[in-house]
Amino acid sequence: MGEPTSEESLRQLLARVHERLNQPGSVDAESRKILGALVRDIDRALGEGEGAPPARNHVPRLESMAVRFQTDHPGLAELLRQVVDALGKAGI
Repeated sequence: MGEPTSEESLRQLLARVHERLNQPGSVDAESRKILGALVRDIDRALGEGEGAPPARNHVPRLESMAVRFQTDHPGLAELLRQVVDALGKAGI
């Protein structure tokens, strides 16, 4: 089995973000809502391809959320940065 494609890696990262958001006390309710919506939108864009809003439209918000979480949730901040990087590597 070869190395996962960029899209597969991105999907794995999105699944990790979902897992992190579902952990009790991971982030406040408003942040959970915003990040959950972002991740669902990106996931939907990956699945629908043509006609779906580009996943790259969410990069600025993901970067902003990563900065916001840097102090209190550094692991989540790093995970969000990995999602942004994976989006770039997938050409999205």
